[in-house]
Amino acid sequence: MAAASAAAPDSEVVMTSGFWFREEVTEDMSVTMRLKNITFDAKSEFQRAQIVETAPFGKTLVLDGKSQSAKFDEPVYHESLVHPALLMHPNPKSVYIGGGGEGATAREILRHKTVEKCVMVDIDEVVCNICKEQMPEWGAGAWDDARFEVHFEDAKAYLEKDERKYDVIIMDIADPIEAGPGIVLYTQEFYKFAVTKLNPGGILVTQSGPGSVLNADECFACINQTLRTVFDFVVPYTSDVPSFGSNWAFNMAFNKDSDIGAKLEAAAGASPSAKMLSAMTPAVFDDAIAARGLTGDLKFLDGISAAGIFGVPRPVRDTIEAETRVMTVANPVFMH
Repeated sequence: MAAASAAAPDSEVVMTSGFWFREEVTEDMSVTMRLKNITFDAKSEFQRAQIVETAPFGKTLVLDGKSQSAKFDEPVYHESLVHPALLMHPNPKSVYIGGGGEGATAREILRHKTVEKCVMVDIDEVVCNICKEQMPEWGAGAWDDARFEVHFEDAKAYLEKDERKYDVIIMDIADPIEAGPGIVLYTQEFYKFAVTKLNPGGILVTQSGPGSVLNADECFACINQTLRTVFDFVVPYTSDVPSFGSNWAFNMAFNKDSDIGAKLEAAAGASPSAKMLSAMTPAVFDDAIAARGLTGDLKFLDGISAAGIFGVPRPVRDTIEAETRVMTVANPVFMH
């Protein structure tokens, strides 16, 4: 996760002593971790960026006081973000990343040999460069892949002038925090535009903030509802990313003209979640991984794990179903 679109508040890791730091998860709850090292701490044009090392999670990128990616569990986050969408597409050749500055999202995309072009647009070159320097294992060679194209500018502005369309759009952007750099990229206006940048049968997936039974109403449900005003199907899912202090949420969106849309149309179940579990059983998902040549490459995701992430707990599903807010430029919704 990294920044993709303009200016942030003066925020940082909250130090409670010389050896601990605290990060708020909700207004009423925080997590405190033993701090082993701080190797980078600076403010770019857009946000406060830090690279720290904690005892439980290892090397961690922190932006504006929020953990973005930790060595311990970044494969869970990045495999969850990337592979469901790419595996649901029968032949993804072109992929757009909004944000993604650590390089790990590109790393996972480029595992798919069908991909001919992966375009990443992140507004903060400072963050991207320090990640390449101090977190090279995140990119794991992606930066040097001939299929990988990088631009340091506003993700939305770049798409608006880019004449290309994409098979998959992946929004790996900063959380929707007040005055944060990526808030417009969660709005109805952006999603209405993004759908025009998808090739027929295309898929959009976005990270969607915290997704536990405690805080799914913060922004996850609203992002899902906002996407539902634009796409025929929106499938919510969550993964256990403990360095974020909460289960983490994603929304995958597509229309009926897509391969997975046709499968869900025919599948049993009253909700997108139920239809996904019916259409994409563990065996079917494992077959898709094998067909794409990914067996053995993934650290987290397989058929049973996929059933787990798409099996969103009932209280979270109820929260999503009850949501009525639609995020717009005039009426944004912020996470804590």
